[in-house]
Amino acid sequence: MLDFSRQYAVLRPRLLEAVTKVCDSQHFILGAEVAAFETAAATACGTSFGVGCASGTDALWLAMAAAGIGPGDRVLTTPFSFFATVSSILRAGATPVLADIDPVTFNLSATACEEVLKQSAAAGEPIKAILPVHLYGQCADWSAFEDLKSRYGVMLIEDAAQAFGATWQSRPAGSLGDAAAFSFYPTKNLSAMGDAGLATTNDDALAERMRMLRAHGMRRRYYHDEVGWNSRLDTLQAAVLLVKLEFIAEWNERRRDLAANYGVLFGEAGIEGLTLPSTDARGVHVYHQYVIRVPRRDELRAFLAERKIGCEVYYPVPLHLQESLLSMGYKRGDFPESERAAEEVLALPMYAELREDEQEIVVDAIAEFYAKD
Repeated sequence: MLDFSRQYAVLRPRLLEAVTKVCDSQHFILGAEVAAFETAAATACGTSFGVGCASGTDALWLAMAAAGIGPGDRVLTTPFSFFATVSSILRAGATPVLADIDPVTFNLSATACEEVLKQSAAAGEPIKAILPVHLYGQCADWSAFEDLKSRYGVMLIEDAAQAFGATWQSRPAGSLGDAAAFSFYPTKNLSAMGDAGLATTNDDALAERMRMLRAHGMRRRYYHDEVGWNSRLDTLQAAVLLVKLEFIAEWNERRRDLAANYGVLFGEAGIEGLTLPSTDARGVHVYHQYVIRVPRRDELRAFLAERKIGCEVYYPVPLHLQESLLSMGYKRGDFPESERAAEEVLALPMYAELREDEQEIVVDAIAEFYAKD
């Protein structure tokens, strides 16, 4: 599914040099590399500010907490995402509200959101913010969400954890909303050697508050203006990310080439009932995952595993059906598109160092599975 060693083999001298420099400096917490990475990453995202933190989950919390989202507020998001999308809302003290996805892109549906916005307003329970997820590396329909922002007065926070380098109408992910959150978990396109995250914004007041909240609410050492959290970006991780940031555009372009090659191979294979990823022409996809929809998904997954072909399901259980989130009050059938996607999606091997001959092995195996029918 993913081979870290191929990227590391190429970057090993640079990475070891960067890590050694940090070790020699002994500045392990918020060292010079953190500030340098924050500036470089913000520039890459087209924003004025980047605030490094301990993880993508913390970045989501920082973005919302700094924006004043908290107890009594309602935040609208998707049921088809990683758990942190909803758990970060809860951690901020706010109430998650869900709307279904677009079945073509798997991203949060602006149409479904508007229905919820209307119902919430009528019930006297307005929505304060919408948290769209740029799932699998493709930006949500931001034009539609900006229309909702202008008409309903909501804030827009981007969950861009999987989308570093993606764009919407030539605007980078991370610069689209009031604030955004990125993850640099080791499997991400831009990856650390451990957990790391970044929150971005063009609002200097938001950025300043993010920095304060990530350090126990301190603006001055040992003077705590608020109850924040310990969520600083390690200097070692920032050093690693600074090296990799130089290559992310090249790696993302390679992923797009690999996605196009998958399309050619699947077209030649002519597998019935298989749906390939759809790319909105208004944006640039970075293919954090290459996700197909297939019948008998779990049987195919087992078949591929027998042949030692990596694949994964993102995500097998929609958030409204997670045991720990049943208190939100939703039930099976409330979000049919999310539930159907959870039964059909399958992520295939996708990383910049993947080879075309390996893609052929993947596609041939899938064709073999369905040829048995």
